[in-house]
This record gives sequence, structure tokens and C-alpha cells, in this order.
Amino acid sequence: MSKPLIDVRGSRFVDAHGRQAILRGVNLGGDCKAPWPNGGTDHPSDFSDHRTISFIGRPFPLEDADAHLGRIAGWGFNTLRLLTTWEAVEHAGPGQYDEAYLDYYAAVAERAGAHGLFVFVDFHQDVWSRMSGGDGAPGWVFEALGLDFTKFDAADAAHVMQHRYDYTSEERRQEDRYPMMSWATNYRLPANAIAWTAFFAGETLTPDWIVDGRNVQRFLQDHYLGAMAALARRVAHLDNVIGFDSFNEPGLGWVGLPMSAPRLQATPEDPLPVWPGRAWTPLDGLRAARGRTVSIARLGWGDDRGVLRVIDQEPANEAGVSIWLDDGPDPFERAGAWRFDEAGDQVLDEDFFRVRDGKPIDHENLFMAPFFARVAQTIRAVRPDWLLFAELCPYLVGTGKTFPNAMPERSVNASHWYDIDILRKKRFDPNQPAEPLLARYFNQMAYIAWLGTKFGSDGAPTLIGEFGIPYDLNEGEAFEAWARGERGEQIWAAHAQALALMYDALDALRLSSTQWNYTASNRNDLRIGDGWNQEDLSIYSLDQVDGTGGADDGARALLGFCRPYAPLAQGVIGAMRFADGRFELELEADPTISAPTEIYIPDAHFPNGVKVTLSQPGARWTRDREARKVTVWAGEAGLLSVVVEAA
Repeated sequence: MSKPLIDVRGSRFVDAHGRQAILRGVNLGGDCKAPWPNGGTDHPSDFSDHRTISFIGRPFPLEDADAHLGRIAGWGFNTLRLLTTWEAVEHAGPGQYDEAYLDYYAAVAERAGAHGLFVFVDFHQDVWSRMSGGDGAPGWVFEALGLDFTKFDAADAAHVMQHRYDYTSEERRQEDRYPMMSWATNYRLPANAIAWTAFFAGETLTPDWIVDGRNVQRFLQDHYLGAMAALARRVAHLDNVIGFDSFNEPGLGWVGLPMSAPRLQATPEDPLPVWPGRAWTPLDGLRAARGRTVSIARLGWGDDRGVLRVIDQEPANEAGVSIWLDDGPDPFERAGAWRFDEAGDQVLDEDFFRVRDGKPIDHENLFMAPFFARVAQTIRAVRPDWLLFAELCPYLVGTGKTFPNAMPERSVNASHWYDIDILRKKRFDPNQPAEPLLARYFNQMAYIAWLGTKFGSDGAPTLIGEFGIPYDLNEGEAFEAWARGERGEQIWAAHAQALALMYDALDALRLSSTQWNYTASNRNDLRIGDGWNQEDLSIYSLDQVDGTGGADDGARALLGFCRPYAPLAQGVIGAMRFADGRFELELEADPTISAPTEIYIPDAHFPNGVKVTLSQPGARWTRDREARKVTVWAGEAGLLSVVVEAA
């Protein structure tokens, strides 16, 4: 087999020539979480068709592929984190793969290669499944677990837009019924907690929970990895497919939690953020799942705004609905965690989810390490040169926890990063001082990159698998300006500045990244957005397509994300920066590498040509205007400085 197009060397990506590679791309796309054509959360659904739906057409119909992929490549991106879901592959039932969808996905990946785009496959999930508020697992998985997802809403076991949102109302934001960005609260609700605990910790915590002749953990992981293997076989012939993501933002379930004590703050053992509102404990979740009406501690701010306290109690599952298909005992009761008793439910083991054999449960080394090994084994049984893009629960980042001690060879740190203030508040002031914000972004991303240094003895490359901004910033003022007929980059000034600061930090750290996201069906509509839980982070929208932008038609905040960088370097990059129309690159040049440095130069920032200055007398350069590229050949070994300025 020939050398892979992209491989790893210590903390760097390299191409087949040995050049350092910067992978800069997008996630394609946000609506891949939902079936085609009307499966998005802007449409009501009871999910009764979950076995017969189709994801063919996500991220776009094949006849539209070249237009979208050409646009993405033209904006300088060289990589796609191409979404799929377990449900998309295996929705019909256990072991029943959607062969037509697999053909479709492979065709999209192949067309991406024709446009010079690398692809790594992302088996995406958010809060486990569409039926539990997000996307990912097929509906039949709940049946296999013994759960009835049609009862989740009545039992308060999941917070799902399709159940809570009033689609008959013209009001787009319904904060009293379904607050924006509230989907993540599902991680602590019973449906999610049961599923994630079973997926990672079933063999340890519930050894007698048997599904189809196997422990529940083995059953779930076998089917998840079986779907991954089915897709892997379908794209194995494509050299531009460089690897697979392990599982998008995996949850922790109840692992690490005490049974009955409400959480007042995040801890290293339980890093999920704590917000005002209901503070579900595992016991609350288990009791509610069995049909109890439970009283949940409600948290609020104390005298010190930085400290949460219990300020009230709120009822949950007032209907007294059980989500289990059988009356019980549930698998956790059978394993000795608690007792369901009409005389009063009892905790039997307060440390059931956090201690085993007298030791704290180490989720990363006990559960994630073997999972990463299984994913690597699964994909490399199909194609040995594929990279593993590894993710932990995103809330672990910043807690001091790291990836497992034993990581598969040729793994990539694919952790995510967001400015949480922008993401949750959907506000950005373009007039605020930029330096403190850039310093914060740099430090946070540097910490993520440091996590990659813990992979084996040589470390691993870091690719920020997700980052981005909501485009409905500042109450959707850009959308309103567009609707008034305003055009030009000025209406996206806040968005462009926020993105530019993020890319400045990525450049300074020489990090690879895939921005979230490009959604082909996106609309400037607070109900629709990316077609999933009212999120709107797409750099492209149908509503920005007006026929006047040429190759850039449909772009949002183009100047923020379409900027110069060096995708390939003839040596090792020491510094890379772009500011005020001036791009600077410093590298330790290696002329023994037979291929030159390539620099992407977008017309958006350099509309009238370029002036290039090289520090080595023997170095030379050329420009290909049509390809938006400057090519530089080093004249000798050692430091080479390249400056590209607008002519």
C-alpha cells in the first residue's frame, strides 16, 4: 500500500512527501443529525417512523454536491469532518444496514476527493438519540434496553423539542416552553443517563444486564461498531478518507456521581456544568424512570453569585409514568444500587456509580481506553492506515483529566472548543478590546493541544474537531439587516471579528481544525437554523444566496473564516499569523522534502494581487490566481520567512 495522503509524525500531521500539513476544514453538516427531507426539529414528530426513515440527502442531494463542495474548497478548506449517525446506518433494526445510504455516503466522500478535500468520518451524537433530545442512536436501541421512548416526555425523562415546542404558534423562540440551548440538559435526565451508563459501564456496574445473550455494554458497542465497520467497508477504496472519529462528545451517564446527593458545583469527578434549575441525582432518575413522582432540588444563586444552593423543590414525572417496558426491578436495582419499595425507596449503595473494589471508578482508563482500542481495531481491520480521531466527554476538558494512559498508535486529539459565553448568550460586542479575548482563546486552545502531548511517548497532533459561533447573534440583527436589503460584509462585522480571533489563536498554535459547520439547508429563521434544536452556526445559508456573490454566494461572515494559511509546509512551521492584510509564515525549511510550501491566498482579502517577500536569497515563489495559491520553494535548509501582502 502506498503512503497515506495524511499521516502523523509526533505532534504534526504530514503528507506523503513529508510536508507538515495543517488540516483546516468544516463539519458537514448540521442537518445530518436528522432524516431527509423533513426530519429536522423544525418539524413536529412522534418518531413512530424511526425504522423506515432515510438519511439519503444529508448533507445534500448528490446532484448538488459539486456546487457545495466546490464552494467549500474555494474558501480554502481542505478537510471535511463528514457527519453520519448510527441511526442513519442501522435505523431499520439490529444488523439491518441501509445499503442505499452507505452508497450515498461513499459517493459524497468520493466527490469530496475530486475537489481536493480530505475526509474523516464522524459518527455523530448529541444526548444519545433524536428520541432523547438530540441525535445518534436508532430508536430500536431503546427497545433493546427495555425502555419505551414514547413515555419519555410524560415521565420528564427527556427534554425533546418535538414534544415541548408549539409548532402552531408563529413565535419562533419559545423560552417558556423550550429555551434555546436547553438540549444539553438531557445529559442528566434518566433516558440519557441510563443509555450512557449502559454503553460504557454496563459490564462493570450491571454485569447481569443481558441483551441478546450479551452484557448490555457489549451489545451496544458491538452494534455501534458494526455500523461503523459497515460504513468503513464502503469507503475503504477512497484514499482521501483519512480516518474515523471515535464518537462525538460521548456522555458519562451516572458514572462518578453519588446516588442521592444533589450537585452544587462541577468537580473533577463529575465535570458537567451545574446551572440554576433542577439538580437531578441518579436516585431521582431511577425513581422517575420506574414511575415515581419525584421531588427534585431546584438550584439558584445564593448571596454569592458564584455559588449555587438548593432554593426549592420541584416535582417531576407528576403523571407517574414508567419508561421501562417491564415493571421491574430495573437493572440497577438488580445490581444492588437501590430498592424500589412501596414503603419508601431506599439507597443501598451511595457509591454505586463512583466506587468499585474500594477504588474510585476511573472512567477514562477503565472505560474509554478499551473503547478507543475497539474503535481503532474496527476501522483498521478494514484499512490499516486510517487515523483515529479521539474524543472524550467535552466537559472533561479543563478539569485536569486527560486521555487514557494507553492510546492506540496514530491517534489524533480531536477535542472540541467553544467560547461558551458566545454560544449560550448569543451575543458578541465587536467594539470590546480584542487582546484579552485573544489571550483567553489562545490559552484555552493551548491547554487542549497539551492534552495531545500525553498520547504515548511522542504525543499526537491536535485537531479542534468543533468550534464556531451562532449566526443569530445579538437577537439576529444580521438577519434583520439582510431582510431590509442590506448587503456587504458590514452586516456580519461581529461574526467576522469573533471568528477572526479564533483563527488567530489557531494560527498562533499551528493547530488544525474543523469549524462547526456548513449546513446546506440552513435558513435565517430562529425556528429552523441548522435544522436541529434551533442551533444556527452555519457559515452558509440558502437565505444568503442571492445570485450576486459568484463563488462566495451564500457565505456568512466570509472575511472571518476565509483567510490565508499554509496547508502544506516544506519543513516545520514555526509561526503563522495574519493581520491587516499581511500574512507571515516562518518555517524551518527542509529542502530534502521534494514538494514545496503551499499558501492559500483568498481573493476576499487579496483582490488585486500580491507582493511576496522571501528571506532566503535562493528561495523562489509562484502564484496561481485561479487556484488561490502561492507556492514557495526553499533555497536552503534553515529559517525561511515568507511575507504575503496585498498589492
